[in-house]
Amino acid sequence: MILKAISGSGIWMSFLVLLLLIVSFALGICFLQNKIIFFPEVLPSEFQFEFHEDFEEIFYETKDGISINALHFKAKSSKGIVFYSHGNAGSLRTWGSIAGDFLSNDYDLLIYDYRSYGKSEGKLSEEKLYEDAETIYGELAKKYNEENIVIYGRSIGTGIASKVAVGKNPGHLVLESPYYNFPDLAKRYFPLIPSRLIKYKLRNDVHIQQVTCPVTLFHGTSDEVIYYGSSLKLEKHLGHRGQLVTIPGGHHNDLPESDVYRRALSEILR
Repeated sequence: MILKAISGSGIWMSFLVLLLLIVSFALGICFLQNKIIFFPEVLPSEFQFEFHEDFEEIFYETKDGISINALHFKAKSSKGIVFYSHGNAGSLRTWGSIAGDFLSNDYDLLIYDYRSYGKSEGKLSEEKLYEDAETIYGELAKKYNEENIVIYGRSIGTGIASKVAVGKNPGHLVLESPYYNFPDLAKRYFPLIPSRLIKYKLRNDVHIQQVTCPVTLFHGTSDEVIYYGSSLKLEKHLGHRGQLVTIPGGHHNDLPESDVYRRALSEILR
């Protein structure tokens, strides 16, 4: 009887330890999400950007008085502008290198750093990501006809780009390597964590059903970060307004190297 009691006590102790570990892990995920999701490179205020293309450095002031840093690349003969929300790591120091893909199609490019990235100030939150992008879009719409603005989001930036397009009339919405929504993606990496603990929602699945402009999704079948099935699910919400351009064998960071991508992008920016 004593042995059975000790054995039963040991099982309960193991269960409690396991439960404690799960709860601790879940709380860690909840409170450390910014560090898990975002990997900003911070730049000193005196940093000088260097690119071969013609560009202007701009600072936008947000509703709450925060300064957001951006680069405006200018095509020699501009047909419009691409408003670009970039991925979750780095800063404009490296992201500015994508400008050539758009300038070669005679489109200007406005790319900006999120709060806490590069020279941008402030703290990250989903609400502020949306607000800041809305502020910049509003300024662009004063200088360009909306039909000549292409909203472009890559990876983490897709949820921001799709939200900005809601209620607007841009010429096109492009999402490169998009997730279905962020809790859906988080479940792939942390299946034991309840979706309600994921504070960033970034609902591409909802946003693309609310936009009225044409939508193009780009996704590689071998994407190792955001699974290809995300776009297959999003495609079902597009209807006649959009298309999924599949890059066979494409990974998360090499789609612009594909001829399939380049041809489709040129068609969008024609």
